[in-house]
Amino acid sequence: MPKSLARRGWGRALAVAPALVVIAVAAFGPALAGHSTQTPVGMPFDRGDGLGTDRLGRDVLSQLLDGGWGLLLLAGVIAVLVTALSCVLGAVAALRPRIGAVIERATDFAILLPVVLGMLLVLTSWPDAGVYGLIMVALLFGTPYCARVFAAAATGIAASGYVESARASGEGLAHLVFREVIPNLREVLAAQLGLRFVEAVYLVSTASFLQLPTTLGSGNWAVMVRDNASGMLLNPWSVLAPSLAIATVAVSVNLAVSAFGSRRRA
Repeated sequence: MPKSLARRGWGRALAVAPALVVIAVAAFGPALAGHSTQTPVGMPFDRGDGLGTDRLGRDVLSQLLDGGWGLLLLAGVIAVLVTALSCVLGAVAALRPRIGAVIERATDFAILLPVVLGMLLVLTSWPDAGVYGLIMVALLFGTPYCARVFAAAATGIAASGYVESARASGEGLAHLVFREVIPNLREVLAAQLGLRFVEAVYLVSTASFLQLPTTLGSGNWAVMVRDNASGMLLNPWSVLAPSLAIATVAVSVNLAVSAFGSRRRA
């Protein structure tokens, strides 16, 4: 293997490593937490051992280990659903221009309406929706734009010879979408999945920070930032630790997507 390719491979591995570490901590953290996340272990905002305590005197490290899995799991589910639906719609839009025109109109509407406003409207008027309401918001606002990206990528594939041959042989739309177009969108699919995951992390964190009813519990990373902001000067780690965990996942996944894109262009 050439040295340049080896260096790019190591660069991609280093780019994604921080995100994998944080995700592993979120997945196995609840089993590693040394204290209960609901039981005070000291004075509020005491720097003490480890990362100190929060506003209620609970151990920050234990909350950090226990508070990430729900947030990242929901973000992953949203990313998969938005990317999969957008991929199918984009492929259909490339094969059926009229549907593509509808997607463009929906994209224009979604861009004009802020996501936070839509999230507030849905989750405050329908508080029992919880996680399902947040997923619905993500699909409504994330799918149109992502589908336009897939449609642009699939346009050239839809005009290729093998797709035209499949059409001439009488293959239906489902066959063209799932057998001819989508298999040739693997690189775009992987890149969009990473970007949608980052967006979903921000969306779920924002919903938790605004105290919207997402049923993620009271101890996730975004809630830790919100609740402990008043004592940041007393114990900075009560705010910095969960903030760094969220930022590390977002930045690392972005770097991995960029590295993947540079490999595709090479």
